[in-house]
Amino acid sequence: QVQLVESGGGLVQPGDSLRLSCAASGRTFSSYAMGWFRQAPGKEREFVSAISWSGYSTFHADSVKGRFTISRNNAKNTVYLQMNSLKPEDTAVYYCAASSQAGVTTVHDYDYWGQGTQVTVSS
Repeated sequence: QVQLVESGGGLVQPGDSLRLSCAASGRTFSSYAMGWFRQAPGKEREFVSAISWSGYSTFHADSVKGRFTISRNNAKNTVYLQMNSLKPEDTAVYYCAASSQAGVTTVHDYDYWGQGTQVTVSS
């Protein structure tokens, strides 16, 4: 069992940066691949970024490639999402998720989810 708690969301202006954190409970955090998803009002939840259990492999959606970076610190049971050059279309609730499978990018492949943190990009 893994429990996930996101933090770091907020209201920012276009072009600003934010760093989201996801703290995980449980001693098996390092054995899970981790991902970030987001869901805007009226839209389906979509993949943003993922990272392997070791941290050596990362994946990003085309819409955030070059702007967002995912990383993890297994000693702190935490995964991060650094978001730069934010755009209004990045506005959504961001969710952290854990998967026992490597390299997966779909909602159904993730086993555990956090409660989400709101990110709003507006001038």
